[in-house]
Amino acid sequence: MGLLVNGEWHDQWYDTKKSGGEFVRESAQLRDWVGNQPETGGACFPAEKDRYHLYVSLACPWAHRTLILRKLKELESLIGVSHVSPLMLDKGWTYKQDEGSSGDVVNGVDYHYQLYTMTNPTYTGRVTVPALWDKQRNAIINNESADLLRIFNRAFNELTDNHLDFYPDDLREEIDSVNADVYDHINNGVYKTGFATEQEVYEKHVKALFEALERMEKRLDTQRYLVGEWLTEADIRLFTTLIRFDAVYYSHFKCNFKRIEDFPNLANYVREIYQWPGVAETVDMNHIKRHYYYSHDTINPTRIVPAGPQLDFERPHDRNRLPGQGVRSSQ
Repeated sequence: MGLLVNGEWHDQWYDTKKSGGEFVRESAQLRDWVGNQPETGGACFPAEKDRYHLYVSLACPWAHRTLILRKLKELESLIGVSHVSPLMLDKGWTYKQDEGSSGDVVNGVDYHYQLYTMTNPTYTGRVTVPALWDKQRNAIINNESADLLRIFNRAFNELTDNHLDFYPDDLREEIDSVNADVYDHINNGVYKTGFATEQEVYEKHVKALFEALERMEKRLDTQRYLVGEWLTEADIRLFTTLIRFDAVYYSHFKCNFKRIEDFPNLANYVREIYQWPGVAETVDMNHIKRHYYYSHDTINPTRIVPAGPQLDFERPHDRNRLPGQGVRSSQ
C-alpha cells in the first residue's frame, strides 16, 4: 500500500510508530457528487448513461459495497467497471491482466495511482479503491465508498426505473447509528486489529471488534436485518466484512476469538445476503485471499495463500423465521 506525495509515487506502508502502534485510516479527499441531492461540500454533476466508470478491487470490502449496489440498482448498463489485480505490491494496485486484472478499458493506465495524478498532478495521499471516474472531466470525482452507495442508491433512478431504496428517509437516523458502530468497530476494526504493531493496541481493538460482533448477533436475534424488516445499506456495509472474516481476518489479521460460523445469527445472515439475486456474482474469494495473504508481506512474509477454509455460503439459512424480505421503494 503506497501513496502519492505531490504527485510522486512512494512505496510506503503505514507508519504506526508515529501513532503508538495504531493503524489510522486516511479520509477520502475526492467528494464530488452525482445527482440532485449532494451530501458533501463538493460539486454536483448530472446522472448520465455511460458518463461514469467505476474502478474497484474485487478483494477490497469498501469497493465491494459499490459493486453490490451497482448490481442491485441495475446500473451495469450505465456505469462500466474495471478491477485491479489482487496483487498489490511495490506499485500499489495495478491493471496487469496476467495477474487477474480486467485491464483499464477507459484510460489504459498500468497503475491505479495514475488515475489520481490524471485527476490532480500534485495529489498527495493514499491511492485507494473504489473510485468513480467522470469521462467528461477526465478525473476521479469521488473515492469515498459511503458516498458512492448513496449516489448509486438514488441518482440514476430515472434512467433505470429502479426505485429500490437502501437508505429510506424514515430509517436514516437508525441506519447512520448502526453504520457508525459497524464502521468503527467491525469494518475498520478488523484493520485496526490486523495492522496494530503494539500488543496493547491489538488487544484493545480485537476486544472492541468482538464486542461489536456480539452486539450485531444480539440485534439479529429479534429482527431480520440490522434496522428491521428491510435490507438497507447498513446490511451491505456489514456483509462485505463478514464474507471475508473466516477466510482472511480470522487468521491473517489475528481476529481469532471466534469465527463468523460460530455466531448463529451472523452466520445465517451472511448466507441470506450472499444468496440475494446478484450478490454472489460480486464475491470473488480467489481475489480476496490472494490479495490479503500475498500483498501484506509485513504480516505474511512467506506470501503463502492458505488452501482453506472450506466455506459454503449456499447452505440454507434460517432468516425466514423473522418477518421481512425485501427492499423499500422510494416511490
